[in-house]
Amino acid sequence: MKHIRNFCIIAHIDHGKSTLADRLLETTRTISAKDLQAQVLDNMDLERERGITIKSHAIQMDYEYKGEKYVLNLIDTPGHVDFSYEVSRSIAACEGALLVVDAAQGIQAQTISNLYMALVQDLEIIPVINKVDLPGAMPDEVEDQIVELLGCAPSDIIRASGKTGIGIEDILAAIIERIPAPDGSPDAPLQCLIFDSVFNPFRGIIAYFKVVNGSITTGDLVKFIATGKEYDADEVGVLRLDMEPRKEVKTGDVGYIISGIKTSKEVKVGDTITHVVNGAKEAISGFEEVKPMVFAGLYPIDTEDFENLRASLEKLQLNDASLTFTPESSAALGFGFRCGFLGLLHMEIVQERLDREFNMSVITTVPNVSYKVYDKKGGCKEVHNPSGLPDQTMIDHIEEPYIRASVITNTTYIGPIMTLCLGKRGQLVKQEYISGDRVEIFYDLPLGEIVIDFYDKLKSISKGYASFDYHLSDYRPSKLVKLDVLLNGEPVDALSTLTHVDNSVSFGRRMCEKLKELIPRQQFDIAIQAAIGAKIIARETVKAVRKDVTAKCYGGDVSRKRKLLEKQKEGKKRMKQIGTVEVPQKAFLAVLKLDDN
Repeated sequence: MKHIRNFCIIAHIDHGKSTLADRLLETTRTISAKDLQAQVLDNMDLERERGITIKSHAIQMDYEYKGEKYVLNLIDTPGHVDFSYEVSRSIAACEGALLVVDAAQGIQAQTISNLYMALVQDLEIIPVINKVDLPGAMPDEVEDQIVELLGCAPSDIIRASGKTGIGIEDILAAIIERIPAPDGSPDAPLQCLIFDSVFNPFRGIIAYFKVVNGSITTGDLVKFIATGKEYDADEVGVLRLDMEPRKEVKTGDVGYIISGIKTSKEVKVGDTITHVVNGAKEAISGFEEVKPMVFAGLYPIDTEDFENLRASLEKLQLNDASLTFTPESSAALGFGFRCGFLGLLHMEIVQERLDREFNMSVITTVPNVSYKVYDKKGGCKEVHNPSGLPDQTMIDHIEEPYIRASVITNTTYIGPIMTLCLGKRGQLVKQEYISGDRVEIFYDLPLGEIVIDFYDKLKSISKGYASFDYHLSDYRPSKLVKLDVLLNGEPVDALSTLTHVDNSVSFGRRMCEKLKELIPRQQFDIAIQAAIGAKIIARETVKAVRKDVTAKCYGGDVSRKRKLLEKQKEGKKRMKQIGTVEVPQKAFLAVLKLDDN
């Protein structure tokens, strides 16, 4: 055990984590030259196309240092805030972390929030300044920032370049010397922490785990504590570039188990595996629950695909534990699911993965939250969807959920952040200075105002320096109205939304303008209207595609042209009565990104 080191790489997005991981794998000869490619651990096409890490990836390396052989278990983590849950799970399986900071950009928000996550779990931090070979690199200034943040000595900071390989040997030496070996007991009852899982169509569900205490052998009868289910360990092994079967996985190691599990509900990330005979009585603690930020409905384009969509979401949830979903129905779209996401990028990625990996095309509704609607008889009903709202004449008042939000930022950005929160109907509670020029601001905000673009805006106005956390505080009465979108007089309930009365007119106008750009032209005029009850508050028209019917009239009396035009007009009118308007998927997504400016 004393020759095992478990560590992860944490950083802000685009600070060079995956490239650094490539160099470590190359230096330890874990991958041969023929397998070498950029972002070798990013095995999803989506990750390669976008150049971002979406999933954590675990891999084992062997390295000889001062004549002794060491086993290094590396977990590469995502940098984007929408995938911070992946980071928290990776941190739970490690004893140390490489904190990577870009020499040209310095410390940014995710660097700090990921660092705090690692410190809470009591990880040993090794600071690394990456990209020192860039012409715009400022290693000395970045070094000062890291010293101020961590309180470490400048000599503890390693300068490296994932591209050219500078400092890689120093990083490997620091991992072995500074990161402690796992401190579990090989003689204690078996406890393995599940930190990830994947679905394999041939072998069922494969769970990735870290052995905290004891050891697991092929053929053992094991139990998953949270679900209480028992299985035979058909195969256990370690994670190399591919899975490598082993007879036994010992204390401190990171490995995988295949036990023929077919139902995704039976594996929970954060669960503990133990032996059925003489097993551990309690699960490993300290695994935090996921907290969705954005809720939206996902509906299959073909209603017969509802069960297929359920199966696809369950399999995707195995691989992405931060996705939550419950069934719901809509008048226009039929049966679907109400899903919780960590942000808009997460929502986009889930949609894309459903399409690519499971061949499921889905329609997404406008994100919203749940409201309490009180009728005039004193009854209360919880509404998750604007279409479930009772008639306006029956409603006494509506209460919406409020959150207590905490924003940690640099003092430079206090003004713009306060303006943003006030624009979202926020009420300032208090502000506290933490250290130096860092301040924590507490706001009470309506949850409905933050689900769409609050987070994105906060990041852009603070240049990525603000980190944001919240918890639900209470429900408060609010003047909310249901905004409907009508296409040729027909309401599209997937585009309906509940909004505050003060924002309704401008929101409705922007919605109509956006839909006008995105709905393709038909053979007839399409009227796009935004309405509150029976009152139309905004209108745009998508003009018909018209054939020039007067082209064959050269000269002659004007009445001949008029006759042709009238005939065309009658035809367009008939078309409009029977024609249907297809709303493209892009239009549903665009409504989510309406800019407030």
